[in-house]
Amino acid sequence: MRITRIEYDEGHVEEKSDLTVEGCLPFKALPTVTRVNVTGIHDISIIEGFGKAFDIHPLVLEDIVHTGQRPKMEDLGEYLFIILKMLRPAETEGDVFNTIRERIKKGKGRIRKAGSDYLAYTLLDAIVDNYFVILEDVGEKIETLQEEVLANPDPSILKVIQDTKRHMIFLRKSVWPLRETISSMQRGESPLIGDSVGPYLRDVYDHTIQVIDTVETFRDTISGTLDIYLSSLSNKMNEVMKVLTIIATIFIPLTFIAGVYGMNFKFYARTGMEMGLSGDLDRHARTGMPDVVRLQTEEVAVTIPMHMKIQGEKDV
Repeated sequence: MRITRIEYDEGHVEEKSDLTVEGCLPFKALPTVTRVNVTGIHDISIIEGFGKAFDIHPLVLEDIVHTGQRPKMEDLGEYLFIILKMLRPAETEGDVFNTIRERIKKGKGRIRKAGSDYLAYTLLDAIVDNYFVILEDVGEKIETLQEEVLANPDPSILKVIQDTKRHMIFLRKSVWPLRETISSMQRGESPLIGDSVGPYLRDVYDHTIQVIDTVETFRDTISGTLDIYLSSLSNKMNEVMKVLTIIATIFIPLTFIAGVYGMNFKFYARTGMEMGLSGDLDRHARTGMPDVVRLQTEEVAVTIPMHMKIQGEKDV
């Protein structure tokens, strides 16, 4: 775990890193604004140390340790407990608060002149603004995915669609509760949030609504992309069936002709010979049965008497 601290007011700023819990205690009673950043929560003893030093409720410490909590805001009287989801691309490191640190160090804007409530707003605004960066990247991927689905609906695209759909579900779970969190900060009567911060919170609330609308639009787009993929596969199969139907239409008459004129006759049909197809049809009409059936009957009639005779001679 890594603990850093930045303490500032309008006239000065001081930043220190690699601190301990005890090293943060002297700044608890100072009138300046102090931001303590704790990276990592695997050391429970440090979290418990902060809880004892700053009188943090045990249930709040439990929520801090369990990172799967949904975004929320709780007014606990002497302090506000706020949980937010900070999203960033997997290839980037650190957090999204570098611009805030630079503004504090260089004294840009009104952050050095304001209190801790304005600092909370700037952190919240940085997280929400970063959602737009994430959504912009997702939107480009969705457009590329739609082009690939229309051009070549390969089965491997289905996995990409499902992965993007899961990402949008996770993003929706992170953003939707944020609207309620900001609304609670606006409507709350905590003395820790001044009236001067209210307009800034409303601005963040409007940005949150835009993010939510964009997420819902992308979810519908992903569902439509899946429908396009299935339709493209169906159209591709229809094209294959069309080709097979044309081939079958050509070869079915040829198969019929070959079946009629390609049977195993002794003499070929329509050659003018007596045993041709015409002779066979006339003979079938006279005898009332095909040659094969008649020959089998004669064979049975001849075989049985001969067998009885030979058997009788053996008995004698």
